[in-house]
Amino acid sequence: MLSTQQLWPPMQAWCWVSCVGLYSGYAMGCIQSISCKSKVFRESISVIEVKASIDPIPTSIDESSSVVLRYRTPHFRASAQVLVPPIPKKETWIVGWIQACSHMEFYNHYGDQGMSSWELPDLLEGKIQAISDSDGVNYPWYGNTTETCTIVGPTKKESKFNISMNDNFYPSVTWAVPVSESNVAKLTSIHRDQSFTTWLVATNTATNEMVTLQTIKWRMRLGIEVNPSRPLGQRAKLQEPSAQEQPQVLSKNEPIPPSALVKPNANDAQVLMWRPKDGPPLVVIPPKHR
Repeated sequence: MLSTQQLWPPMQAWCWVSCVGLYSGYAMGCIQSISCKSKVFRESISVIEVKASIDPIPTSIDESSSVVLRYRTPHFRASAQVLVPPIPKKETWIVGWIQACSHMEFYNHYGDQGMSSWELPDLLEGKIQAISDSDGVNYPWYGNTTETCTIVGPTKKESKFNISMNDNFYPSVTWAVPVSESNVAKLTSIHRDQSFTTWLVATNTATNEMVTLQTIKWRMRLGIEVNPSRPLGQRAKLQEPSAQEQPQVLSKNEPIPPSALVKPNANDAQVLMWRPKDGPPLVVIPPKHR
C-alpha cells in the first residue's frame, strides 16, 4: 500500500496460533469453564482455503509526462475463506489482513550527480523490525472493505466468509534532479526492492486478544534503466526481474511485531532524501508523522 509520489509518495493480550486447525476438543488441565470455552473458540477458528500470488506480468512503464516517469508493478493478491464457530456471548470479532514492510530500498539515480532515496528511518536504523502498512485510518488493518469481516455475537450458527486484499506500486519519479531548479532530464536508473509480511488475524475487539491464522511473505523487486538523452517515450527500459517471485504461505506462523500494529504507517513515516555524490544529504520531503 505504500503510496508513492516523487513523487510516490497495545494490544493487551496475545495468542499466537501456529497452525490453522479445526476444533480439537477441550484442553487438558482447563479448570474454569469460561476460559476453557474461550480457548476452544479460539482454536476453532479455521482457514478453509488461503491463496496468495503476484500477477505474472512485468512492470509497465509510462513516459507520457515530460515531468515524471511513472511505472506500475504487478499486484500482490491474497484471499482466504474463513470459518468462525458460533459466538456464545455478546462480543465482537474482526477477521482481516494486517501487513507490514520489513525492508525497503528505493533509489532513483541521477548519473554522477547523486540519487534520491525514499527511506523509513526507524526501519533503516534497526529500531523496529517492521512498519505498519495500514491504510492509515483503520489501524492495524490493511483496509476495511474486502480486507476485513466483522462478526457480532452472540451467534447461533457458524460464519463462513471470504476476505481479500491486493497491493502494488504506482509511483512517479522526476526526470530532473529533485533539488534542482532545472527541468533537464538527468534520471539514469531506478532500483526498488521491498519485502512484506502479511498476516491473517482474528481479533476480539473488547479484549484485544489476537489469533494469528496465517502468515504470508512476499517481495517486490524492479530495476529500470534510463537514457535521459533519448526522446521522451524511448528513455526507459525494464531490467530484471521481468516476473516477480511468488509469495510464500508459511507452514508456521510468525509473531506480529508491535510496530506493525500502531502508528505511524509506512506512508506517513517515509522521507525523501537527496544524497549527492559530494556534500551532505538533504531532506527533500520530510515524514508526515514526527
